[in-house]
Amino acid sequence: MKDLIIDKQVFKPGEKGVVKLSVGRLPSNTKITLNAHVFRGLKDGPTSLILAGVHGDEINGIEILRRLLSENLLDNIIRGTIIVIPLLNIYGFINFNRYVPDGKDVNRSFPGTLNGSLASRLARNLTKYIVPQCDYIFDFHTGGDSRYNFPQIRYSTLDKKAEALAKKFNPPFIIQSGLIPKSLRKLARDLQIPTLVYEGGESVRLDGTAITQGFNGLKRCLICLKYINSVPLIQPDYKSIVIKKTSWLRATSSGIFLWSQQSGTKVYKGKKLGSINDPYGKNSVSIVAKRDGYIIGHNNASVVNQGDALFHIGYETLK
Repeated sequence: MKDLIIDKQVFKPGEKGVVKLSVGRLPSNTKITLNAHVFRGLKDGPTSLILAGVHGDEINGIEILRRLLSENLLDNIIRGTIIVIPLLNIYGFINFNRYVPDGKDVNRSFPGTLNGSLASRLARNLTKYIVPQCDYIFDFHTGGDSRYNFPQIRYSTLDKKAEALAKKFNPPFIIQSGLIPKSLRKLARDLQIPTLVYEGGESVRLDGTAITQGFNGLKRCLICLKYINSVPLIQPDYKSIVIKKTSWLRATSSGIFLWSQQSGTKVYKGKKLGSINDPYGKNSVSIVAKRDGYIIGHNNASVVNQGDALFHIGYETLK
């Protein structure tokens, strides 16, 4: 089993520690470092990257990885290497923001450059030092803005290894999803690294269900990959629903939005999902499902504009 080297820091089999990668400074001259927690087993095995906080305001994933570290589940892994980065976008986190201060999205900046924007520099540190050494990637997210995502795993279509691992994670929904240019998942796909993206809850809001689902699913995958022995888990009483296609149901008018069907619900064509009311009590427009499917996410905004995304519907399902 070879030594692991990250930015000149060497980890031998059985060792653990933290690599602090310098990514920049705040205007106050405070140094910003990216903390990568490294755990190595004594036996040869795969290397997995587990990260959260690519978007700084998506805190459910950060909490999941905080619990993973605080419960010391990785202190004595059986084999291989696990690299945990609980918070990638430090800039966004301290500003309660999805982006870095220059307005750019880290997850649209890969592979990045060390001479570029803050987002590009963050992406480059990950690309240069860590991603090429990985055999698997677990990336934790939530819905953006005021959108809530029901617990789900997304993976690239035709990636059989990721598909098999998604079934071990066993979330309520498994979604075959296309690749976004310059995203981490696109970079990983180009490098042929199976990647799971977990989506659960919404930004700037801790959600107990999403955190528990994500934490338990991750532990199931760690057991499957033989990093850790079996641990007590409450097994879900459902089988994941695999979704091949999704679409957004959008607002046909502006006003006060009230949803009556929540995420995770199975809906049928013609079913009323909510309504948009004008603030003067004169008009009310019903939001109706256009096809059979499942609500995999919804908008929690109280006031919406015409064209806003309201309900994310998954269809063409497999069980």
